[in-house]
Amino acid sequence: MQPFVRHTGLVVPLDRVNVDTDQIIPKQFLKRIERTGFGQFLFYDWRFLDGGELNPALELNWPQYRGASILVTGRNFGCGSSREHAPWALMDYGFRAIIAPSFADIFRNNCLQNGLLPVVLPEETVRQLIERAKNEPGFRLTIDLERQVVEDGQGFSAPFEIPAFNRYCLLNGLDAIGLTLQHEEEIAAFEARRPDFLPVTI
Repeated sequence: MQPFVRHTGLVVPLDRVNVDTDQIIPKQFLKRIERTGFGQFLFYDWRFLDGGELNPALELNWPQYRGASILVTGRNFGCGSSREHAPWALMDYGFRAIIAPSFADIFRNNCLQNGLLPVVLPEETVRQLIERAKNEPGFRLTIDLERQVVEDGQGFSAPFEIPAFNRYCLLNGLDAIGLTLQHEEEIAAFEARRPDFLPVTI
């Protein structure tokens, strides 16, 4: 998993509440077993018109937001089903962080376990960031996970909270497998001591 320490990126607004995972990555695209390749289907029903052309009404399709890596959106982002493909699609598209007033719990956990940082800020602060992203061309933010702060380099600064365990994992790029492999020597020593006649457990 790619570590997240400090990231500066272009901000794109998605001024909607209760964005569910079926909008983030529609169910008909959940056919791959790899974690990559889902970015092209992100927000598919919103990004494309019936004829397959890009929907000019959606901010993600506007030229000024091309290459954005920070998404600022409304409350309860990621509600709906618990599909892990949602953070995979967001990351494959190029996002490293999402800022919102609140996230659905399972979606938030899936983000944290895959290296996508969900940042919770007060609703009035998020509203301010959405408006700035709409009205200030090239609006960028820096998210510093070590200091747990969001800044714009022009005086704006907002702290955010994150559990210490999740912060440690993100800073060090550790998913569940990476955490386990930190104890590889102890695991190998245990297996070496384990009698051969005992059954293999999975």
